[in-house]
Amino acid sequence: MNIQNKTLQRRGFLRGVLAAAVLVPVAGSLASCAGGGGGAPAASTAAGPVSDTNPFGMADNSTIDAVIFKGGYGIDYVEFAGKLLEKNHPGSTAKIAPSTAIAQELQSRFVGGNPPDLIDNSGEGAMGFSAILDQLEDLNSVLEVKNLEGTVIKDTLYAGVEAPGTFGGKLAALNYALTIYALWYSASLFQDNGWTVPKTWDEALDLGAKAKAKDKYLFVWGKEAATYYQTLALGSAIKEGGDAVRLAVDNLKDKCWSQPAIQSVFAAMEKAVKAGYFKPGGSGTKFTAAQAQWSNDESALLYPSGSWIENEMKDQTRPGFKMTGAPEFTVTSSSKMPYDAMHSAAGEPFIVPSKGKNVAGGKELLRTMLSKDAATNFAKTKLAPSIVKGTVPADGFGSTALVSQTKLLDAAGSNIFTWGFVDLYGMNKDQLVLWNTFLDGKSDAATLTSGLQKITDDVRNDSSVTKIEVK
Repeated sequence: MNIQNKTLQRRGFLRGVLAAAVLVPVAGSLASCAGGGGGAPAASTAAGPVSDTNPFGMADNSTIDAVIFKGGYGIDYVEFAGKLLEKNHPGSTAKIAPSTAIAQELQSRFVGGNPPDLIDNSGEGAMGFSAILDQLEDLNSVLEVKNLEGTVIKDTLYAGVEAPGTFGGKLAALNYALTIYALWYSASLFQDNGWTVPKTWDEALDLGAKAKAKDKYLFVWGKEAATYYQTLALGSAIKEGGDAVRLAVDNLKDKCWSQPAIQSVFAAMEKAVKAGYFKPGGSGTKFTAAQAQWSNDESALLYPSGSWIENEMKDQTRPGFKMTGAPEFTVTSSSKMPYDAMHSAAGEPFIVPSKGKNVAGGKELLRTMLSKDAATNFAKTKLAPSIVKGTVPADGFGSTALVSQTKLLDAAGSNIFTWGFVDLYGMNKDQLVLWNTFLDGKSDAATLTSGLQKITDDVRNDSSVTKIEVK
């Protein structure tokens, strides 16, 4: 689930068009992007009687053809929904097939006019949305109907989840899983030492001094994941300086890395490096080994990552660790966004091709996935939230990390943001070199800034790269 390590070829930008649609500031704005569509499906898609329990008119004794990307989440969560659909529609069959190369395996089916009824268009080999957009159903029709429990689906989802798959007002893809970016720590270690989770960078530096007194470090990093600290830096800077900070980097603006909010975070990071608060040797350490130094050895206090971290390190986490997430720091207590604002994005984009043999069935399977039972099963088995609210119990199925994710989302409310320029333009590989050097203490904030700006300028000035304007 190492999202930030994913690299896109700059000239193969079509796969990254999805990322461009994510680039909106807060969930309030995200929700407003999903205009158009809505209501019941067109009569031509209904092959059977329409009712509250069959809102798309799926024919009796239907077969639903679904192809699901088999990545970190597997396909069993869709199989669970398929069995639930079969129970609710006796005689119907949900055929769930795995794929690790969606575009390669399905391109010929789109060309031939016989695509699957439901697809998880995810992974390195995902199809470019610009190439198939006019061949996809508007999934606002799914959000407008009632779920299995009798509640309108759009009212059961976290705010803004429509945005990543919305293109020109058309909800072409519904992303099912939520990724929360946070600072992760051991609640038991903090409690034992009487430490408080920092809210600002100054407080973080104070905690670094306390950690050093205990022969521990504030942070640790691994060579393949050094840009996790870029993610932390941007999250802090956007919260401090507001949406203008995000827009500048997303749109590859001149001197975007020199914005005061970003520079204030870089300066704080440089202080932490010079003070010895980063565990040395990260540029020569595999990222999972570095993460184990945090989750098992407890030699470092904090680690910035996406919410996949618990599942990724489940075999290398100390018993009683009580992994917990906290919001990224602000620079000051008067930041433009509240401390509780969150960097979060939905993933695993599900699509329903208009030329599928059973369009109604594809939508019905997606509706079933959005039921409380199916979404709860996803959270329980993947230790990650779906886009459906209220599916994680108070005990988080025994996962403190999952409990904290739910609390973070609830506290953030509509103050949710993300960006996509790194994946969209394939910058991560080049940026890794700069961040490893900086965290090693072999360069300073000024050198880091100039290096990141050069990467940005090179992409902006490359006429062979199609740029996506973000608003």
